Amino acid sequence: MRKIVMEMPPFYVIEVLERAQELERQGRSIIHLEVGEPDFPTPNCIKKAAEKAIREGKTRYTASLGLLELREAIAEHYLEKYGVSVSPNQIIVTNGSSPALVVIFSVLLEAGDEVILSDPHYACYPNIVRFLGCTPVFVDVNEDEEFRFNPEEIKERIGSKTKAIIINSPANPTGHVLDARTLDEIAKLGPIVVSDEIYHGLTYEGKAHSILEFTDNAFVASGFSKQFAMTGWRLGYVIAPKKYVRPLQKLMQNFFIAANTISQWAGIAAIREAGPDVKRMVEIFNKRRKLIIKRLRKIGFGVTVEPTGAFYVLANAKKFTNDSLKFAFELLEKAGVGVTPGMDFGRNAEGYIRFSYANSIENISLGMDRLERYLESH
Repeated sequence: MRKIVMEMPPFYVIEVLERAQELERQGRSIIHLEVGEPDFPTPNCIKKAAEKAIREGKTRYTASLGLLELREAIAEHYLEKYGVSVSPNQIIVTNGSSPALVVIFSVLLEAGDEVILSDPHYACYPNIVRFLGCTPVFVDVNEDEEFRFNPEEIKERIGSKTKAIIINSPANPTGHVLDARTLDEIAKLGPIVVSDEIYHGLTYEGKAHSILEFTDNAFVASGFSKQFAMTGWRLGYVIAPKKYVRPLQKLMQNFFIAANTISQWAGIAAIREAGPDVKRMVEIFNKRRKLIIKRLRKIGFGVTVEPTGAFYVLANAKKFTNDSLKFAFELLEKAGVGVTPGMDFGRNAEGYIRFSYANSIENISLGMDRLERYLESH
């Protein structure tokens, strides 16, 4: 077995989830605040488009780049929302945003290259980089600086082996949204930028900008899972500089053939018809965001920086623990609340706990009640 696979750390949030599911099978009541998955049903217009595709027999392989109609819809979306002109021929449809990142880095990196990313960061980024024989280089983002990915500190880490910079805005796990000035400064640093825009559409204050507003020397990885409540549909995409499209296409042909056909037809409806559904979900997410921040502060967790995007709060738990993994399982077993240990997101997130508010107001309130009672008594 490959050493790199043996040494790869688990995705700890999934470890918590799987233990939570085991407890539920035993009859325990668990409040899930660990998983980054919208609790809303997929909008009806999307489901109807999938049903129509099935009835019409649209169940065969698409082109390896994806349905032209979907790629045109994505291009229209970027023009309308960001004022960015993207050719449909620069778009590669993938089986979710994680495969999008895998194919991007598979094309972009040679063994020994370095990739700069923030700490905290989405848990899987460094594992993808290391799997390809490359080295992640971390830049701390700190609570007292509003979890901002500082261009000056990124610049200090750039070396002869630096091939790319990963950004994620709105960010998992912090919920931070990079402003236009910061994105522009990062774009001007030199290395190609890989922008994970999967949480676009889920912002509550200000505006999320695409990296493509500031440079053509960038890849976008995004998808439909979060904004459209389509996690299980496994539909994402890459927007790439033109010279990388053919290599990406060959990877898709060899490793995936093409993305799910029925999901692609559903994706067209998501972009063109689901706007009102997304607006409603965002309004509800915002109410949950305000509630969970208020309750966490009351319990004693540190939330000095209010997240303004995605559906997460990275709360300072150092009042209670310096071992976030042990603490997460303690809260699960003793209080019946699933949370994500900060260590999942890097060394700089140890002592923090990520709370997802992709759950109902009622369940969030019940989860906070359970945590408050448990922590007061222990």
